[in-house]
Amino acid sequence: MDVLRTPDSRFENLEGYPFVANYLDVAASDTRPLRMHFLDEGPVDGPPIVLLHGELTWSYLYRTMIPALADAGNRVLAPDLIGFGRSDKPSRIEDYTYLRHVEWVTSWFEQLRLKDVTLFVQGSLIGLRVAAEQDDRIGRLVVANGFLPAGQRRPSPAFFAWRAFARYSPVLPAGLLVAAGTVRRVPPKVRAGYDAPFPDKTYQVGARAFPQLVPTSPFDPAIPANRKAWDALGHWEKPFLAIFGARDPILGQADRPLIKHIPGAAGQPHARINAGHFIQEDAGPELADRVLSWQKALL
Repeated sequence: MDVLRTPDSRFENLEGYPFVANYLDVAASDTRPLRMHFLDEGPVDGPPIVLLHGELTWSYLYRTMIPALADAGNRVLAPDLIGFGRSDKPSRIEDYTYLRHVEWVTSWFEQLRLKDVTLFVQGSLIGLRVAAEQDDRIGRLVVANGFLPAGQRRPSPAFFAWRAFARYSPVLPAGLLVAAGTVRRVPPKVRAGYDAPFPDKTYQVGARAFPQLVPTSPFDPAIPANRKAWDALGHWEKPFLAIFGARDPILGQADRPLIKHIPGAAGQPHARINAGHFIQEDAGPELADRVLSWQKALL
């Protein structure tokens, strides 16, 4: 497996991103160790909150949430998935599988020995699997514009269009695509922050691979594990909160089946807010406030 590392110079003086880089070697069951980048802000003995990004983005997505969460006394951790951000980037599309992504993130959790975590996911493809499979580590779960596909329904035409674009478009401009998935204007300096991990197209293989990993057929090899995770979430009685972007054309209504399915969703302050797909970019401070209020109410 050949691996690329984005030069550190690409991450200097990014708009609104003053955080210290941390690294940990993670491995899947069939890969050598790869370097995963993560942020680790706030008191080391504070209640841990893990912020997990999704497609095309990296920990930069959470830059406006992290200060408020950390100032409230939480230990705030935000990893970059393998293939994204400052993490290692295998160079072949075949290097990326759904299972490997789950195992890489699980390795990160295990090495940091995280317990009683508030897990906040947009990268729900991985995050909800980890929550179900590592439920002894997760104390609370927040989903923002996500779902766990386990054959419950066919994805929307908008998803299939996006998957084809990600695979075959000659360019994949992360900053512009994030801007297209928000309701607020994204300034050029912020778009540059999303572009930073990708000096050229050779670094974008993981981003192009990711939509292809979403299981859309009952015969997909990931379906049995996802169904097992979905069944486990059907017995999840720990607190679960859904905060979705009301103007997300792909996942804006996926909160309903999650809230119906997960017992821990009962009585929680779920919301749909004025945001698009990249809800953290549209409403990061509001999301942080909602999480902190929810956290306080659960004490």
